[in-house]
Amino acid sequence: MEQDSFSPPLLGTPDAARVRTFLANVFGYMALALVISGVMAWWFGTDPALFQLLFDAGTGRQTFMGWVVLLAPLGLVLVMGGLVQRMSGMALLLTFLAFSIIMGISLSYIFRLYAMSAIVNVFLLSAAVFGVMAVAGYTTRTDLTRLGSILTIGLIGIVIASLVNLWLGSSTMDHVVSIIGVVVFTGLTAYDVQKLKRMGEQVATGTEVAQKMALMGALSLYLDFINLFLMLLRLFGGRRD
Repeated sequence: MEQDSFSPPLLGTPDAARVRTFLANVFGYMALALVISGVMAWWFGTDPALFQLLFDAGTGRQTFMGWVVLLAPLGLVLVMGGLVQRMSGMALLLTFLAFSIIMGISLSYIFRLYAMSAIVNVFLLSAAVFGVMAVAGYTTRTDLTRLGSILTIGLIGIVIASLVNLWLGSSTMDHVVSIIGVVVFTGLTAYDVQKLKRMGEQVATGTEVAQKMALMGALSLYLDFINLFLMLLRLFGGRRD
């Protein structure tokens, strides 16, 4: 029987081994980035002296360093995406690690807005949802390409709505955007895992190209997870009074 092109490779086949190796590298890089970001977020968020480097205690506004930390992750994502072909595997890895550090620092504010117990509980919930959708993306026989296009449009809508709400300051809109965000990033997790599975079927194991593709894949899944976590935290975290 001919194997379905959208089903996982049969166990024991060379393709299956190649996919498992590739995805293991992807999730390994992603896990490393999450650990680094978590440590940096906790460190800066719980140390008043470090947190004051980002937010002025008197005015409550972001400092110059705070703005740099806020905008730098976007810049590094653009650099990685735009120069991935020109960068060496080591340079891409170092950029990815720098992104993880700075992204973690930019998330330190959550330790000031939410209780530690809420952060831990929502993180575990996010991990459960992410894990289920990752398995679904890997095992489904359905081509998720069209779904990915729809979710990308939804992502653009979320960005626009969030920017508009910075001016409006509507708690209702914030709630709606968070709900839509959970749906979008849940779907993107499945879509990205399926896309990475297909990459793993084609890339040669142990090459620099494979490493670079694994790093970019880890970046995509990292962003899916972090955004899913933040959306769920806004919905269920319960801000401090």
